[in-house]
Order: sequence, then structure tokens, then C-alpha cells
Amino acid sequence: MKTIPCYNLLMLPQQEYCFGGDYFRELVGNEVTKGEEIIFLLLKENKNKEEMTPEDIYPIGMYGAVEKVEPEGDIYVRARERVNISELVKEKGVFHFRAVSRPDIDDLTEEAKKQRFSDMQKAYIHFMKGSQWGPLVSGYLMQWDQMETMISALGSKVPISSEEKYQIMAADTSSERYERMEKALYSLLEMLKVSNEAESALTEKNEKLYREDAIRKQIEFLQRELDDMHPESITDVRRFEKLIADSAMNEAARAEACKVLNRMKQEGSNSNEYGLLYDYLDFVTGLCWKKKEGIRIDLDEAERILSEDHYGMTRVKGRVMQQIAVMSLNRKQTGSILLFVGAPGTGKTSIGQSIARALGRKYVRVSLGGVRDEAEIRGHRRTYVGAMPGRIMDGIRKCGENNPVVVLDEVDKLSHDLHGDPSSALLEVLDPEQNATFTDHYMNVPYDLSDVFFVCTANTIDTIPEPLLNRMEVIEFPGYSASEKLQIARKHLLPKAAEAAGLKNRQVNVTDEALKLLIADYTAESGVRGLKKQLDSICRAAAVRIVRGDRKSVRISERTLQQYLFDRPVRRDSRLKQAPAGVVTGLAWTRAGGEILFVETLLTPGSGKLQITGKLGDVMKESVQIALSLVKARFPETEELFKTHDLHVHVPEGAVPKDGPSAGITLTLALASLVTGKPVDPELAMTGEISLRGRVLPIGGLPEKLMAASRAGITRVLIPKDNEKDLQDVPVEVREKLRIQPVETLEEVFAAGGIGISGR
Repeated sequence: MKTIPCYNLLMLPQQEYCFGGDYFRELVGNEVTKGEEIIFLLLKENKNKEEMTPEDIYPIGMYGAVEKVEPEGDIYVRARERVNISELVKEKGVFHFRAVSRPDIDDLTEEAKKQRFSDMQKAYIHFMKGSQWGPLVSGYLMQWDQMETMISALGSKVPISSEEKYQIMAADTSSERYERMEKALYSLLEMLKVSNEAESALTEKNEKLYREDAIRKQIEFLQRELDDMHPESITDVRRFEKLIADSAMNEAARAEACKVLNRMKQEGSNSNEYGLLYDYLDFVTGLCWKKKEGIRIDLDEAERILSEDHYGMTRVKGRVMQQIAVMSLNRKQTGSILLFVGAPGTGKTSIGQSIARALGRKYVRVSLGGVRDEAEIRGHRRTYVGAMPGRIMDGIRKCGENNPVVVLDEVDKLSHDLHGDPSSALLEVLDPEQNATFTDHYMNVPYDLSDVFFVCTANTIDTIPEPLLNRMEVIEFPGYSASEKLQIARKHLLPKAAEAAGLKNRQVNVTDEALKLLIADYTAESGVRGLKKQLDSICRAAAVRIVRGDRKSVRISERTLQQYLFDRPVRRDSRLKQAPAGVVTGLAWTRAGGEILFVETLLTPGSGKLQITGKLGDVMKESVQIALSLVKARFPETEELFKTHDLHVHVPEGAVPKDGPSAGITLTLALASLVTGKPVDPELAMTGEISLRGRVLPIGGLPEKLMAASRAGITRVLIPKDNEKDLQDVPVEVREKLRIQPVETLEEVFAAGGIGISGR
């Protein structure tokens, strides 16, 4: 006897069921012949053979036999009686069980059955009278002679669940089974009525739409005739049709634009969505879709423009010239995405304008500071109220070209929240392999960004995600020396400040000595932004005197400079005249440039506690621990000293946060000076991290640190040996003022500081 698990099958005793041959053999697993007995196990859920468990099978099944096997493959099975399934187990993928006959209780008379079936049959025939297939279907309905045959024939159409089909079969009494069958058949009848009503309503609606469409086409034809006669009164639809036809959109963009235009026609100008559709079409048709041919660039002219706009920055301008040369040879945008990193006011953003001028392209600046929503880059989907394109596509649309120079400003100040990660959206924008098909969510069609010259700027790379940083080439912007700032002020900043204040040539004259004093005492930065503000202030003060008629021109000297400034001189740390034991001068990098800082140490009677002040970060606190361990190891005779005294390490100014891996040798030398009682030369400053092995590790920001040392009157500087290669980035005038000593080990640091190690 064969066993077949079946799902969602309505089976009733003494009814015949037809199965497709292939489907049946798939269930059985082999050939079948007439007369073969079968037990149908009914499944609660549709599962494959490997997943089925005894818990998935209903406790009542159906016993039947194969009555006929057609040559075409169909198999007819007669359901005989219901059986109770018990002791069901599964072994090696095969179900074993015990099947016992389950008798039916016939509590309805034949007359009652016939009457109920007749009522049901009449209801279906009445429903089909209004249909064109009514006579044919009515004849088919008249062939049935009992309720069980009717519901078996319509079983696949009846809108009931697998559980409800099982409940019909599992009903023990005729009255319960008839009640369930009637409910199912009436549900099917109601569903057919609703379906017919919906179909009729849809047909009526479609006829109305066809009529409207025909009328619209006539109106469109007449409107086109009027537009040709009166071009000044052309409609929005006609204008966009012309713009779409004349543009060089790709196929996807043209299809989307036409789709929106058709919707705009259907909605009409009084629709609530008309404005949204208009804005979208106005945006996509305003973009430049035509790819421009590459032109050969005059390198001499490009170099002249870069030198004219920016003083110094030899390495930066050299790298830009390389990029321009490669583009000139390839006649297309190639090469790395440039990331300019440096302190504020060093010219990172403005050099993007010079690049655009050198290439003869439009300039677009996109500020990313504080952007935390991915939609700011990719745009909003048009399903949202107030949807807008992303900043990049909006900038490209406003410039009217598809190959501008785009400066992505402040990429290090991106953030992210629940609205997404904008830095991840920038990956597609900056990747040359992907940005040829960049898709803004608002546009919903690809746009080619491969011809755009992207330039990114940042103050630091520490906060830029690694995947984004890998797509860019980092170019450091070192701070300007005092002589470079003097030239920049004389050639660029002062003429612009005078022009902005409305002063003519020679109406304001600032001497070189006054400019040097302004740079040295009134600004504290690596860049020239603060210097520009001070020059603006001087020119405004000069304008007041000239307008009042006090004088026709103003000459500002070193002696009269303070009269034209509101600000007081900037307080700046300078080298100590005398340094007690335990005090050492270090060098630090800040976003405003380099600074010197003093590491102060003190021993007081106590129990060996360590106190660290000066608002130090975790990295510098760890450097203090390393320095203390190294001093204890190099000076073992101090072991008792550290047990009976508390150590206090302080780095002024206490309110300014300080952190970074470059104070290791400074802290170590300060502690060594403290425990030996030997002061360190105040004209000596240093920078470098230290390891527990006593190796001096490389640091960053060397040019800014050395400029700070020179400014503070330092004459000797210790730097890590591995940073020697970075000296080429330091201005010559700074290198000439300092005696720079590369060190590799802690012993060299102690020797340079005049401190000997015990036993050596």
C-alpha cells in the first residue's frame, strides 16, 4: 500500500479525483497501476519530503485506490473512506503508522440532502444566467447530483484555507459536513459576484478613460497648432517636450522624463502634484547631458595661473600640474581623487578655484561640514514631501556643465545618524569605477560623473572613514612660514582687503615692518585666515579716516599699527630663559598650526601615587606611564624615591585639551631630569613618541612644529630619525634657524639633554 503526503487537498469519501501523471509519480516516487491502494496523509503546511515531521500531519487521513490510468498520463483515484492515523513515526525518511477505519455518521435524510444540494445548484445556475457562458456552465452544473461531487469539482476554486478543507473532511456527521460545505460554496459564489461587479466597474471606467484619451489627443493636436502660431504662450508641457527632445539624455533618463511628462499631462495644472512634476522636469532638463570632448591643456598657462593665485606650495602645485598633464594627454578626466589636508587658511579650498581657472572649467563648492543625512549626497526619493536632489547634482545643474571642478569641502566633518552614513554615499561619487553611472535618488536615473574633477579638503584625516580615505590621494598642506605670509599679505591679501574696503591704489600703505609685526604678534595660525581678518580690519579703519577727510591716504608703520586694530597682541609661549630640573619643552601640532608646550614634573613626599593634570587625552596618559616605566628601568636607584614620593605631571595650559602620540621623549626626558636633578637646556625642544624598548617613533605635523619652535626662539630640536625625510617640507628659512638633530634611541635623547644613565 502506497502512502502520499498531500497539502491543501479537499478529499471526501466515495469521490473520484484526477491527478496529473508527473505530479502523482513525483508524490509516489514510482509507477502506479490500476487497483493500487493508497493512504493520503494530509499536511498542515506545505513542506518538502526532507522537512516533514510527524507533527506536520493531521490525525485523520483518507484511504483510496487507483481506478484508472490514462494513456496520456492522468491518474484517477477513488477516495473510499476516512482513516485514523496513529503511532506515526518517521525512520530514514519513511513514515510508519497505523491506519484504522473511521466511520461516518449519517444523520441527514436523503430528502434533506437533495433539498440542500438543489438550493445550492439553483443559486449557482441563477448567478450564471447573466453571463455569456451561462448556458454552457449551467449544463455543466446540472451534471452534479450531490453536494460532495459539487464541492470536489470546485475544490481548487473555493476560497478557504487548508485547515478549513481538512475540517470538512474530518466532520463525522453528515449535518456538520453539509453545513461546512454550504458555507464554503456560498463564499465562492459571493466572491464570484464581487469579481463580476468589479470587472463591470473596471470596464466602464476603461471606456471613460479611452474617451478622455481620445479627447486629450485632439486637444494636444490643437494646442500644438496654437503654440506654433503663438510661441510666446507655449505651455509647460510643450516646453518640456522640446527640452527633452533637444537634450542628450541617456535612454534611462529620457524614458523617466517622458514618463513624468505624461503624468504631468494627465494630472493637469490644477493637480496637487503638478508642482512636484514640474520641479523634477525642470531639474533633469536643466542638466548638461552632452559629454564634452577633451581638449589639450596649455601647461604653461595653467602653471602661470596657479602661481598667480597662490604663493609657495611648490609640492602641491607640482602634484596638480602632474594631474593636469595626464588629463591633457588622455583628453579625459583621469588620475586620483586629490585630498588636500592642512590647517585652516592654508589655501585648500581656494586652490580648487585656481584649478578650475587653469582648466577653463566651472567651479562648484560643496560644503560637507555637519552633513549627517545620506540624502544630502544622494538626494531624497521623490515619494517624500519636499524632496530635493543631492548637493553634488544640484551644484552640477547650477553650473550648467557636466565636467566642472567640484570641491568637496570639510570631508573630515561628516557625521552619521539614523538617516544613514553620508561618507558611504561618497564612495560611489569618488570611485572612478562607479561614478560613470551615479544615480541620485531624486533623479532615479544614472548620470555620468566620470568627467568631473573632484577635489576634497580636510583639516585632518583622523575622522575620515578608511574606505573613503582609500579612494583619495592625501596631499599635505604645510603651514606658511613668516616670510611666506609676508609675501602672501603683500601680493594677495592686502590688495583684496583694500578693494573690499573701497580704497583705491596707494590710499593705504602698510610697511613690511608693520606686516611682520602683525604676523608675529597678532596671528597664531599655520594659515593666513586670521591675517586676512586683521588686514580687513586695518583697511576698514583706514577707510574711516579717509572718508572723514582727515587725510587722503594712510601709511601704517610698526609704531602706528595698534591704532588701526581692535585686537590685542596674541599671547604666545616663548622659550624659557631658565628651566629647572623636571621641566622640558615639547612641540605639538594643533589644527591652527604648531605650538610649543612645557612638560612640568614635581616630586612631593607621599606614597608613590601618580597625578596627571593639564587635560591630557588617553594617548598622552599612556605616554606618561611608558615614560615612568622607562625612567625606573634606566635609573634603578630611584626605586625607593618613587615609593616614598608622589609624582605630579602637568602640561599647561590646563584648560586646553591635549592628546596625540608625539610627547613620549619629552615626558621621559622631563622625568629623567627630575630624578637626576639635572636641568635641560631651555633652548632645546623635541617631538617624538617612545616605545618600551627605548625606540624613538615617528610623528606627524613636523613642518608646523618646527615653525612653532623657530617662532618661540628655540635653537635646537630633536626629531625622530624616521622623520628626516619630512624635512624637505620645512621652509628653508626655518631649517636655517634651527639645529635639527635626528634621534633613534632613548640614549641619544638623554645625551642630547645632558643627562647620563646610571652605570654608563
